[in-house]
Amino acid sequence: MNQTNLSNEDDKDIKKKIAEITSKMDKQALAIWASDCAQHVLPYFEEKYPDDDRPRKAIEAARAWVKDEITVGEARSAAFAAHKAAREVEDDIARAVARAAGHAAATAHVASHAVHAADYAAKVSPEVIVWQHKILQDLQHYVNE
Repeated sequence: MNQTNLSNEDDKDIKKKIAEITSKMDKQALAIWASDCAQHVLPYFEEKYPDDDRPRKAIEAARAWVKDEITVGEARSAAFAAHKAAREVEDDIARAVARAAGHAAATAHVASHAVHAADYAAKVSPEVIVWQHKILQDLQHYVNE
């Protein structure tokens, strides 16, 4: 991933903009964004732990919930599994990726998990938060329709 040098002020400004946009979004749009955030960094986890598919399944569960293909309970189960994966890995960044995936799936239960998914995903690289903001702006049309 490209390294972007963000000042603390830039980082705070982007996080403020993200908070403003997400506060106006419904749970389904937030779940899409959260799963996109987790998916963006998932390759890091899968490179380190190629035999552990729990984070990927959590992201898939978030997307399936948005399409009414699974229940909130099923999405929560996938979230719990991803968080269990996070507790079991040694690598701090891979742990953050698994947590991002878990929070993406947990957004089906409580919308505020979406921001936690983004926060954990942003631990992978400073440029991730810039990417998250761009994707969120692209999704913002859901809020305005």
